Amino acid sequence: MRTNIELDDALIAEAMEITGLSTKKATVEKALRDLVENLGRRKALQELRGIGWSGDLEDVRDSWSVDDIKSQDAAE
Repeated sequence: MRTNIELDDALIAEAMEITGLSTKKATVEKALRDLVENLGRRKALQELRGIGWSGDLEDVRDSWSVDDIKSQDAAE
């Protein structure tokens, strides 16, 4: 779809520099994709609110050790 829009030159230049993208089109498309992804995540998190959790946080904490976390990080 072809669309003409006015963009803030400084803002688009900063976005292109941060992303490393070389065209305005690619930068705008990335921004839109990131927006959709982030808002989708936010919506999914909001849908999880109120579902509750039953369990004992102390048991979970006690079952994990710093060594377990370090070995998981090393495996990744």
